[in-house]
Amino acid sequence: MAVIQKGAISFGLVYIPVSLYTATQDSDISFNQLHKADKSRIRYKKVCAHCGKEVEAKDIVRGFQYAKDKYVVITDEEIESIKTEKDRTITIMSFTALDEISPVYYDKAYHVVPQKGGGKALELLRRAMMETQRAALGRTVFGNSEKLLVIIPREDGMLIQTLLYQDDIKEIPVAYEQPKIMQAELDMAEKLIKGMEEPFTPEKYKDEFQEKLKAMIADKIAGKAVDKPKDEKHGKIIDLMEALKASVKNTTEKKPATQKVTRPRSKPRKQA
Repeated sequence: MAVIQKGAISFGLVYIPVSLYTATQDSDISFNQLHKADKSRIRYKKVCAHCGKEVEAKDIVRGFQYAKDKYVVITDEEIESIKTEKDRTITIMSFTALDEISPVYYDKAYHVVPQKGGGKALELLRRAMMETQRAALGRTVFGNSEKLLVIIPREDGMLIQTLLYQDDIKEIPVAYEQPKIMQAELDMAEKLIKGMEEPFTPEKYKDEFQEKLKAMIADKIAGKAVDKPKDEKHGKIIDLMEALKASVKNTTEKKPATQKVTRPRSKPRKQA
């Protein structure tokens, strides 16, 4: 796995050299675009708007448009030249409870691995954050932009999650009414939630639709007809209270009598 960025975490006067690695990957099936007539691959060419010739990647540069048809070329080396050591450092600005950060702000996730000489300091920071149940808010420069981020302690390491800025977040597009809820309905809904409660075990969940998609592709390769599965029938909600009662009854019947619900630990749990 390639290192995404090398730098350091600055914690007061403590300087911890670290490397960042991407923590997620796209496992979905990918498709190619084909010409409908002969099933040949569709190719995209980069063409110069002035001379009409196809341009190779090595001949393409980055430009900023400052007026109509006027550009200034900016190279990667020039961007790197204006970065200071502080820009390359992950500077911790404050600590906060993780549930203070709304999930809407989360962007990309990275594993934090100490470089030579940084292991003890990083472990000290991780342990202290676990004990105080705090995450760290910080900032650093990735590429050509400064990123707001949160450092999250885990049982076996540290995770960095870049955050979106407030300007990046859209408001709810349509205002909707919040109807009045009866206490009996709320109690029944809470009973249903408690009946469905269990610890988060990420390895338990798989992308079932991707499996169906793979099976369909295999059938088509083998020349078999694609069978359309039958849809499950769902009754319309006529009486909310009755629907809640039926759901609670169904959940109770499916759950083994001996099963005990394990409460989540107060410390941040291990994340995938």
